[in-house]
Amino acid sequence: MNWRYATKKMDPSKIVTQEKLERILEAVRLAPTSSGLQPYELIVVSNRELLARIQPVAFNQGQIIECSHLLVFAAWDNYTPERINSMFDLTNQERGFTSEGWENYRKMLLSTYPPRGPELNFQHAARQAYIGMTAGLIAAACEEVDSTPMEGFDSAALDKLLGLGEKGLRSAVIMTLGYRDTANDWLVNLKKVRRARSDFVREIP
Repeated sequence: MNWRYATKKMDPSKIVTQEKLERILEAVRLAPTSSGLQPYELIVVSNRELLARIQPVAFNQGQIIECSHLLVFAAWDNYTPERINSMFDLTNQERGFTSEGWENYRKMLLSTYPPRGPELNFQHAARQAYIGMTAGLIAAACEEVDSTPMEGFDSAALDKLLGLGEKGLRSAVIMTLGYRDTANDWLVNLKKVRRARSDFVREIP
């Protein structure tokens, strides 16, 4: 984490290997989510033409077209009974048994989440996507792959470009993967600045 930073300029000639990429994606897949619902999908974009079309809706940030891969964390636009049931059914299938407690928990979610409304549910799902993004950031650092998390983009325009609405998804946050351009990134040699532990961590004995 001391090594990584939000890379401002990447070297487009350097490509993240498939092996490294898969380990980063797997870290995201295995990240925790509320009730284990995994209410988002990960869209991986490496097509240069598509990245060029995405750049204008991301405030023309250079990393979009310089990166090796762009990860789009696309959250469910709503919690539906079908989506909730699919994850509970998958869990029962994978574990090979059904428990009363787990089924009661399913009923509780079914009676609580869908009635709350789409926007509240999307915001909740988007927060789960952020957990996955953090796992991806740390995994990338372990692979010595540079990354930049980004909220600076027009989510509605990006959703349209990627056809996310038709899939019941909305973009929550994006992240570039690649390698720093050490000769041209103004941030590369600057000291990492964080609040002191004494100002950041509060322990309650």
